[in-house]
This record gives sequence, structure tokens and C-alpha cells, in this order.
Amino acid sequence: MGLFDFLRGADINYGLQEYQAEPNAVLLDVRTQQEYIGGHIPGSQNLPLQRIEAIETVVEDRNRPIYVYCHSGGRSQQAARMLGQMGYSRVKNIGGIMSYNGKVER
Repeated sequence: MGLFDFLRGADINYGLQEYQAEPNAVLLDVRTQQEYIGGHIPGSQNLPLQRIEAIETVVEDRNRPIYVYCHSGGRSQQAARMLGQMGYSRVKNIGGIMSYNGKVER
């Protein structure tokens, strides 16, 4: 990691590699339902940031790895912080789908 890499924020493509290597991990899209329907990363689950308090409907185990993304990285950063405050210990913000290089599902 270079001196100024932190300015670029999370790299979703690298984060997805980590997610895929992590058994039992959850890929969480915190965009709105309409954004999710418009195109999302295959295998992701949608829980909009406005409903993040309902996380237990998606992930009950607070030690289960959760990889969070949104459009540009702002909402996923908020969601990761909130999930940490709720006791989820293995949460990682992987950034925004706008930097994603793979195929999307509709």
C-alpha cells in the first residue's frame, strides 16, 4: 500500500476477492431496493442503509464476515460503522459498485 492509497478509498474488486476467499461470508449491498434491482453484484443481498437495524434478518451471527458495498462507498462506510456499533465484529467496507469491473445481475 502506497502513502496516498488511503485517499482512494476501498477497492471493491480487491474486496470481492477477499469475500470470495472467506467461507460463509455475506456480501451486503446497502443501496436502495431500486438501485439493487437496476444492477447488483451476483450473490449479494440487499439491505438498504435506512433499514440496517434489520441486519439480523440477513445475518444472525455477529462473528460472521460481512463485506459491505454501495454506489460510491459513502453509505457502505456508514453501514460498516453502524454494524460495528451493533456488535458485528467482522465487517469490511469494500467501497462502491461504480468501480466494479465484473458483471452485474439484474
